[in-house]
Parts: sequence; structure tokens; C-alpha cells
Amino acid sequence: MSSTNSGLTLVLASTSRYRRELLERLKIPFHTAAPEADETPLAGENPAATAGRLALTKAQSVLAKYPGSLIIGSDQVAFCGGVRLDKPGDHARAVKQLQYASGKLVNYITAVALLNAGSGRAQTKLVSTEVKFRKLSDAEIARYLEAEPAFDCAGSAKAEGLGISLVETIVSTDPTALIGLPLIALSELLRKERLSLP
Repeated sequence: MSSTNSGLTLVLASTSRYRRELLERLKIPFHTAAPEADETPLAGENPAATAGRLALTKAQSVLAKYPGSLIIGSDQVAFCGGVRLDKPGDHARAVKQLQYASGKLVNYITAVALLNAGSGRAQTKLVSTEVKFRKLSDAEIARYLEAEPAFDCAGSAKAEGLGISLVETIVSTDPTALIGLPLIALSELLRKERLSLP
């Protein structure tokens, strides 16, 4: 395995191509591993707590396979008016999500965890992004999903793609958080583990 300039192997506990493409921006070698995590929220758990817990759980789930590594886990929870917006999975659910989000503010909480498998040190950061959707007609929703079927995205829209045309505003301290891996926060965590960036 190749290692980073800190001497540790970096592992992304995710099969998401979006997260992989984001991590590649940092131009450091890394491996990917499929995490195991039950993403069902716990009773009474708020969205921020769910995202933070799952990010760390994903990192911990590959710990045994990668001793002596730095392991990254990430998770995102979207909610609107107290309703959680999961990945729709199919066209019908995506239509319903976008109809529900139309004209509303959707909050995306993105958590990133960094686990040092050697020392046991775990760090977690949360980044909040507020997305205000335009008032969407059924025809606009239909055209969007035909052009970009965002069935694997919480909230049913890809802001990094054509989905940007559905929104009025995006407010965040980290533009990469909405895509699924907050690189500003992750860079901070990596520097605390003595990894030199850039």
C-alpha cells in the first residue's frame, strides 16, 4: 500500500464516486473500502447526531482491515421541516421529494470523521449547508429527473450538476460539503494528524 507524507496509509471508507472524486482533489494517495453501517436513525436522534455517528461508524467498520491507517468516514443527512430526505432510490420517490422541497429550505448536515487506526484517535466535524429550492412546477421536476436522475442523492438533486438550476441560494462554509465530503474540514483534521497539505 502507498502511504501519505505522514507515513500512514489513507483509506476512504466509502464506495461513493462523488466522495472519491472530491478526495482526489487533495492529490494524496488513498485506498477505498466498502463500509458497513446501518443508516437507520436512532430513536430521538437529531440529524447532526445521526450524521456524526454514522461517519464514525463507517470509519470504524473497516478498522480491522487497515491497521496503522488514517481512515475517513463521511455521512450526510438532509431534512426539511422536520422531515428527513433520504436517497430516493427511484423516480417516484424523487418526484415526491422535489415536490415537497419546492419553495422550501432544505438543510444538509455533512459529517466527516478521521480515525487513526494506530493511536485510536477519532476526530469528527460537522458542516451545515442550507439550500433554498425555487418554486418548482411538475413539468420542471419531470424535465430535471429525465435529464439527471439523481436517485442516489439525498434530496433528489445534484447541485454540482443540473440540479443547481432548481435552487435559489446555497449557504455553506464549505462548498464541497453538499457534494458529500467537506474538504475544508477534512484538511483541518488531516493536518492535526501531521499530514502536510498541500
